Amino acid sequence: MKINNEIKTGILAIFAIGLFVFGFSYLKSNDIFVSDRTFYAVYSDVEGVVNGTPVTVNGFPVGSVQKISFYNNKDLLIKFRVENDIKFSKNSLAQIYETGLIGGKAIAILPANDNARIAITNDTLKTSIAPGLTDLVNKQITNLQDKIESMIMSADSVLHKINRVFDDSTRVSLRNSVSGFNQTISDLKATSSLIKSIVESNKSDIDLTLNNVADISKDLSDFSSTLNNSGFDQTLINFKKSSEDLSEILKDINRGQGTITKLINNDSLFNNLNDASKSIDLLLEDIRLNPNRYIHFSIFGKKNKPYKSP
Repeated sequence: MKINNEIKTGILAIFAIGLFVFGFSYLKSNDIFVSDRTFYAVYSDVEGVVNGTPVTVNGFPVGSVQKISFYNNKDLLIKFRVENDIKFSKNSLAQIYETGLIGGKAIAILPANDNARIAITNDTLKTSIAPGLTDLVNKQITNLQDKIESMIMSADSVLHKINRVFDDSTRVSLRNSVSGFNQTISDLKATSSLIKSIVESNKSDIDLTLNNVADISKDLSDFSSTLNNSGFDQTLINFKKSSEDLSEILKDINRGQGTITKLINNDSLFNNLNDASKSIDLLLEDIRLNPNRYIHFSIFGKKNKPYKSP
């Protein structure tokens, strides 16, 4: 059986069309041999997602982006497919994230662990965008920039206050104070030099004085040892005992006991002593005025005169 040219041409055309469809589907990341479901997600910014961008679950590829179009004249609508074997809740999240440091993008399905129904074809999933490395760096740089600006503003405020405090008169006063302080330091240096020269010129006298102080200290130590060895402690004990005895005597006097107490407190004894003293005074006066009455010497035996009371 011979196949004519028309049949051959038709077979080749069909094969070419099939190959074209397969290649076109492959370029659009559509696998014609795999059954899948189609989902939609709305973003304000697709962050570099393009047709063919992989769709993953826990990092494992389960589909790809099929189409990106505008939605409501402001947002972007992404159409993507997911294999039928992958089941997840309709409340799951479609999150755009970076796949590496070079900035590649992908869409991750974050399954919602709830009791909602399983997502079906043409469902629109909730969306989010995970911050990438660039976003994190920009955020840190922004925070650092804010802190630097705050520090600069604080420093500017401090400098403004310092300038306001240190006006011309204050600067002059400060300059004079520094000059005076420098002069004081110079005077101290001069005084120190003078003291040093005095010490050096009188070094022998100072050494002699220090030796004398050492000798005096040794003499005092020897004197203290001599006192300790000479019974000075016993003398102190005797003095203490004498003080105690004197204290007892004073206590007896205060209590009205003893002879001394009688001499002090007995008025009659005092009067008698006073009268005796007066009599002695009269006697001495009479002896002075009339000594012949008490001391007489007569060769011829002269008679004594009778005594008259003075």
